[in-house]
Amino acid sequence: MFEPDVSQELQRLVRALAAHAEWLGWSGAPAVPRWDAVTLTVAAASPEEPAPADPSSATDLAGARAPLPEEATAAARLVALREAIGDCRRCRLASSRTRIVFGVGDPDARLLFVGEGPGRDEDLQGEPFVGKAGQLLTDIIEKGMRLRRSDVYICNVVKCRPPENRDPEPDEVAACGSFLARQIEIVAPEVIVALGRFAAQALLSTTTPIGKLRGGWQEYRGIPVMPTLHPAYLLRNPGDKRLVWEDVKKVMERLGLPLAAAEKLRPA
Repeated sequence: MFEPDVSQELQRLVRALAAHAEWLGWSGAPAVPRWDAVTLTVAAASPEEPAPADPSSATDLAGARAPLPEEATAAARLVALREAIGDCRRCRLASSRTRIVFGVGDPDARLLFVGEGPGRDEDLQGEPFVGKAGQLLTDIIEKGMRLRRSDVYICNVVKCRPPENRDPEPDEVAACGSFLARQIEIVAPEVIVALGRFAAQALLSTTTPIGKLRGGWQEYRGIPVMPTLHPAYLLRNPGDKRLVWEDVKKVMERLGLPLAAAEKLRPA
């Protein structure tokens, strides 16, 4: 019979494996089984102490699709996705968070920004990029790109703040992976900007350093991705703002809009 701590760890690992398989399936990896995390968790439990079926451990998002007709708006689909996430307890980050930080912006945005995860201010307010780094991102969008922040969509790889702002663990990323994939699918942006090393590596399933990724076009499920430096990094290294400005110009060019006419990106 498993010792209690071993059994619990095995259950956690199995849930992480199931979540990772689900994330790979959503990210377009071929021939990935859509395993049921609940079934696997029960199978991993001690025979004498079967684990209860916990719906919150499953990562399937069929519930975010089924209630809505095909003609439902992107806004309605995002609401359904947020409802499907619920009071998420799919990973350990739930135990220390204040609020789930889902995403904000135009559901039909042509441009989507992906960051790493919420920080302290975001955790308290429930909105991504509202702290000092968020203020700089807003300046990049509004002063540099000449857009309104509400014209774009902003979200993170993980929806709960990691303790002490540490990097999310692989199983935490996997638990949130299908949510991020579904957000991107619903918004269907023309361009994605990955903010910083972690977001770029998670989105692109790579370990390539951000120094080699930034400024070069990548692709996520057919959508062009521009990896660039995180605003928090720029607060510590303001001299590198010029590098982000070069990336911003490439994004605007890819959208077919010269910087002088960037305001035309706003919906009519």
